[in-house]
Amino acid sequence: MAGHSKWANIQHRKGRQDEKRGKVWTRIIREITVAARQGGADVSANPRLRLAIERAKAANMPADRIKYNIDKASGALEGITYEEIRYEGYGIGGAAIIVDTMTDNRVRTVAEVRHAFSKYGGNLGTEGSVAFQFKHCGQLIFAPGTSEDKLMEVALEAGAEDVITGDDGAIEVLCAAPDYESVRAALEAAGFKPEIAEVTMRAENSVALEGEDAERMQKLLDVIEDLDDVQAVFHNAEMAE
Repeated sequence: MAGHSKWANIQHRKGRQDEKRGKVWTRIIREITVAARQGGADVSANPRLRLAIERAKAANMPADRIKYNIDKASGALEGITYEEIRYEGYGIGGAAIIVDTMTDNRVRTVAEVRHAFSKYGGNLGTEGSVAFQFKHCGQLIFAPGTSEDKLMEVALEAGAEDVITGDDGAIEVLCAAPDYESVRAALEAAGFKPEIAEVTMRAENSVALEGEDAERMQKLLDVIEDLDDVQAVFHNAEMAE
């Protein structure tokens, strides 16, 4: 559809994330807490904790702050117990939305998520209502102008499942979630630095929104993302600038 660009949507998403840096540390600390509690404090044996620490360093969190939260979660220090809960629903135009939360009070969290959906034009669904439209995978996205042939060669040799070049020239490398670290390491060793690199819920299809619908969808997403207990929001809307 005219006006829709995967690269533009990615840059738009990154810009909005940068505007919300104040909440980034809080979310990373919760992720470190849950990762360490579930998989232990040994970073070499806990891939989820390694990714959380990587995010913490990228957000300039001090090493002593990272260690403190690992110690607290693994039992060396007393701390709050967080529960992971996923919510699914629909936004404007039937766009699918997944909301991942970490909370110490599920009654509060579900009330806040439900209120956000209902007040801003969405509908909170039941478990499994939209998850089938997403794939849990590693995703690395490279800027237009990246050497497609060389990137594909390195990615596939490293174990990537697919390399997709968009109409706007952005290149997307997809891999199984457990292979994410090795694929990223191989690409970076070959000189390819991704603009976005994460283990994510990737939408298998998209819903194009324009004008007022795009504005309403963005408002809904902003409200959900701003909730204290929300860790991540995934959706399949592509919104025109």
